[in-house]
Amino acid sequence: MPPLAIRAFTATTALGRGVEAQQAALLARRSGLRRNDFGPVGAGGEPLPCWIGRVDGVEEAALPTALAGWECRNNRLAWLALQQDGMSDALAALVTRQGADRIAIVVGTSTSSIGATEEAYTRLDGTGAFAADMDRPGIHTVHSLGGFVQAATGLRGPCVTVATACSSSAKVFAQAARLIEAGVVDAALVGGVDTLCGSVLYGFNSLQLVSRAPCKPFDAGRDGLSLGEAGGFALLERASDGDEAGLQLRGYGESSDAHHMSSPHPQGLGAQYAMRDALARAGIEAAQVGYLNLHGTATPANDGIEAAAVAALFPDTLHASSTKGWTGHTLGAAGIVESVFALIALRHGLLPGTLNSDAPDPACGAHIRFDNAHAGIGYAMNNSFGFGGNNCSLLFGRGA
Repeated sequence: MPPLAIRAFTATTALGRGVEAQQAALLARRSGLRRNDFGPVGAGGEPLPCWIGRVDGVEEAALPTALAGWECRNNRLAWLALQQDGMSDALAALVTRQGADRIAIVVGTSTSSIGATEEAYTRLDGTGAFAADMDRPGIHTVHSLGGFVQAATGLRGPCVTVATACSSSAKVFAQAARLIEAGVVDAALVGGVDTLCGSVLYGFNSLQLVSRAPCKPFDAGRDGLSLGEAGGFALLERASDGDEAGLQLRGYGESSDAHHMSSPHPQGLGAQYAMRDALARAGIEAAQVGYLNLHGTATPANDGIEAAAVAALFPDTLHASSTKGWTGHTLGAAGIVESVFALIALRHGLLPGTLNSDAPDPACGAHIRFDNAHAGIGYAMNNSFGFGGNNCSLLFGRGA
């Protein structure tokens, strides 16, 4: 595929706001996980006993008056993320070059503003109607995020919200690449946001996937995930002759193994197809990839299956890791957050290890790294796999 220049990128997670906060926490091996202090209480009068990656300050980050109709936790976090790392200035420069009509918005989310819908149903009036302040249909749809970002940025190109569970904000890169290659637009604002809510916490807990301790990806004693929230964005544009040294999206791969609603294919075939296609689109060999950010949720089955899929394609010299011990599993935002981590690896040579884990599972292979490393690399990959077998792998590199 033709490479796409990455003009700007940002992420806001439990580690802090912006890329510098993410990089500092990765370098210091400082986790953003905390004991759950969010959401509805259970029968015992306490929040669900687990650890979460909660973003500080969302409650105080009210939207500007002009955007008040979009008020909800998810859109507040989207607004916070858009204010970091010079994203507003970079977007303004992109609009000057390409025009607002030629820039797409493609954003991913898993549950979008469902937290606001939960609140609305707990506050129904005597007739069963929403309270007046919650009677805002735009926030009670999955497209709440896309609609908000469109209103907040003034972009007038195609506006799409992708909701494929945990691969959502990885697949936005692929969809944007297709829009640009087809000539529909010349650039895209891509990203994703997901926030904590009762449906997420208790839904995943009902599937017996949530650990009561901080998650331990690829550890022999792993017993489940830690949920988190995050928002992030990136600007993609057709690469030009002046982009030789810049960061680029070089390939993507997508698959749908459709094996089971919440479990991956036992041989990881869908994951392999996604990774193979990303490599093929980039025109490189697996051995050229210097860092792979794994989906690595810390559930017993998923980690083992992903490790086997990676081992089938890559040499043991690969540095592969899960960063969910830092942020928690941010669901529909995982793709953009972990793409930012891959871009940090490319730009600064910081290859994260796997936090909280100290007992390697011998079934997971030598490419799984627990310790951080530092090395100049030419390519970095990110895996994001969602419920229903919605798989996406992204390959990033530098200009030739």
